[in-house]
Amino acid sequence: MQARGKAQGSVFVNLLRLIGAAVAAGVLAAAIALPAVGGAGMGVKGTTDALNLKPEDLKEPPLPEKTEILDSKGKRIAQFYYQNRESVPLDKVAPIMRTAIISIEDYRFYEHGALDLEGSARALMTNFKSGGVAQGGSSITQQYVKQVIFNKAETDEEKAAAIAPTVSRKLNELRYAMAVEEKYTKDQILERYLNIAYFGASSYGIQAASKRFFDKPAAELNLEEAATLAGAVQNPNATDPNLGRQHRAALLSRRNVVLDRMAELGKITKEQAAEAKAKKFTYKDVAIPGGCEQSNYPYFCLYVQHEILNDRQFGKTEKARREFLNRGGLVIKTTLDTKMQKAADKAIKKFVNASDKPVAAEALIEPGTGAIKAMAASREFGTSKKKNESNYNLVADVAHGGGSGFQAGSTFKAFTLATALKEGMHYEDGINSGSSFQASGYSDFKNCKGENVGDPSHVAHNSSEGGGGFKTLQTGTWGSVNTFFLSLEQKVGLCDVVRTAKDLGIKRADGGKLREVETFTLGVNEMDPVTVAAAYATFASRGNYCKPMAITSISDRYGKTTPFKPTCKQALDEKVADAVSGILSGVFTKGTMSGVGGIGRDAAGKTGTTDGSMTAWFAGYTPDLAGAVSLGDPRGSYTHPLRNIRIGGHFYGEVFGATISGRIWKETFINALKDIEATSFTPPDMSQFGGCSGGCAPKPQKKDPIRDGGNNGDPFQVPDGNGNGNGNGNGNGHGNGNGNGRFNGGPQDGGATGVFPVPAVITPTTRN
Repeated sequence: MQARGKAQGSVFVNLLRLIGAAVAAGVLAAAIALPAVGGAGMGVKGTTDALNLKPEDLKEPPLPEKTEILDSKGKRIAQFYYQNRESVPLDKVAPIMRTAIISIEDYRFYEHGALDLEGSARALMTNFKSGGVAQGGSSITQQYVKQVIFNKAETDEEKAAAIAPTVSRKLNELRYAMAVEEKYTKDQILERYLNIAYFGASSYGIQAASKRFFDKPAAELNLEEAATLAGAVQNPNATDPNLGRQHRAALLSRRNVVLDRMAELGKITKEQAAEAKAKKFTYKDVAIPGGCEQSNYPYFCLYVQHEILNDRQFGKTEKARREFLNRGGLVIKTTLDTKMQKAADKAIKKFVNASDKPVAAEALIEPGTGAIKAMAASREFGTSKKKNESNYNLVADVAHGGGSGFQAGSTFKAFTLATALKEGMHYEDGINSGSSFQASGYSDFKNCKGENVGDPSHVAHNSSEGGGGFKTLQTGTWGSVNTFFLSLEQKVGLCDVVRTAKDLGIKRADGGKLREVETFTLGVNEMDPVTVAAAYATFASRGNYCKPMAITSISDRYGKTTPFKPTCKQALDEKVADAVSGILSGVFTKGTMSGVGGIGRDAAGKTGTTDGSMTAWFAGYTPDLAGAVSLGDPRGSYTHPLRNIRIGGHFYGEVFGATISGRIWKETFINALKDIEATSFTPPDMSQFGGCSGGCAPKPQKKDPIRDGGNNGDPFQVPDGNGNGNGNGNGNGHGNGNGNGRFNGGPQDGGATGVFPVPAVITPTTRN
């Protein structure tokens, strides 16, 4: 023990000589706040050799600041942060807070330079005598320097070096502190220190700490609150109130130390200190939600997050873009309309429970801008399997945090309809279609590479709600007749339909290439509601396609605002889009949504149900708003179809597009548009699209019981029942005809000669 004491004394004498040499040389420093002397091996000689007490410029990268996401009205809906911090100017910090922090950390702050000779010498002697760190000697300027170095450290090694108890680190801090004192005023240094300091409870900076601890801004702190936060900075991990009763007791003790010190320095009276010490410590524990999981609008939040992470203008690498989002102190204003969001949420909850295995998802988009107004789903966002939560974006594609989507079904028929109108067909132009469709050869359909994709072994059927026969563009669409649309696609060209869809922004949810197959028009590609809603919004805006957008502006920490404008193009001729709307409007009155009905204003749309009710969709729009609703089972549509199933507390033998999805859409739109004045579609130009240009329906003929068999009096409808005619038309579609031949002609001329063969289906067909 005696030898150790002599060694410590020798080191102490050498250190004092070192300090004296610095002072004698006329250097700004008068003493160095050194850590406790732990033994003779302190490396004084090495430190002496390295001593070069000249100011050295400190690189001060911007502090990590939290990013806020706002809705269209400017209300915060989410925030991201690496450190929960909200920097404020010094005049936004209560004067009593400034007094408290200076009193306990550096009471001569306004009197000394880069460091305090008197304070450092006192701390050095105290630490030496105790053999530990009993008293800190660093000035506020030195503490600020240490915090800057620690914050910009990227590796664990760099962080450890930033706080290592070594003489060399303290000397480096001193050099930087000298430069900081030359660069800033004392008030500026204090402001920077208060904004960088950690106070515990995940609170960085005085503003975040004040809100976290006391639910008030730093400008409103009172004496005992200021003393509490001033006491926390010495060892915030030991006084973190979130870590339990012991830590809260330690924080209370530190508060009282600060109050006593303030009274000792004459900053407050002893009576004021006693009164403040008598008050109970109350920790508000204000939540600091971060990320999308803690947002009330998680799916929209995820979309915004991925808009930043996917865009190289915000950083060359994903890491840089993530830091831009989490550290940048941004204010991101978005397109979210919380009123419309609530309408979508309420409608979905009315028909689908969060605990149901099938999941409903809906996106609302503004025609003419692409602004996403709402994104809703029946399941909560999260990672709990027990609560049936979803850990990915149910409303968007993979690029925006979503999954692979669901087959969109007959919603794709609108793109074939638009192509036909674009290529000169009229409303009354029609096609004879049977109750099933089979390509006559491999060259019947060609993809956009010119490759044959038509498969004569594949047979597509109509659903029970859409029979065959002669159908016009109108009646074929209203009845959602599969065989009609396959024939129509064959007529206008598969590639032309694919190009129309792509012009309207259609792309697969999983990011892969679109399947350019003959059943493209039946919606065999997996989609997400945002993409489908944006495509249908094109019809609403008279052919003007706008890329979906969620962000309207980004303001950085310095107040510079970058606006984001819609990205639009004229994808369809206005008159063609008007003609599409004219036909799709009839879906509510004469088609597959007639049992559900309209919304009391101009609206158009299309149901979509994949073969076997694997998934069910509805996409529709008004001139003011477009939306798409999907319904399917994430466990797998093929293995878990929407048949003989309970959804929303109700049992369904089979679910179609209008059954649930159409009703969700209707309920949503009635409430979302409640306070918006109704506008009308531009009427279709009937001089261009009225009547027919060829392939018109033949005049009805008097019923021939021999020719028509059991077709119930419709000469253009292939019967699904058990007709017993005796002529060439004694085949009954897929009823009980006597022959086994293939379909060889139009049903109006008795070409059905028996039961249609049903080979193995390679590609799923689609219902209404």
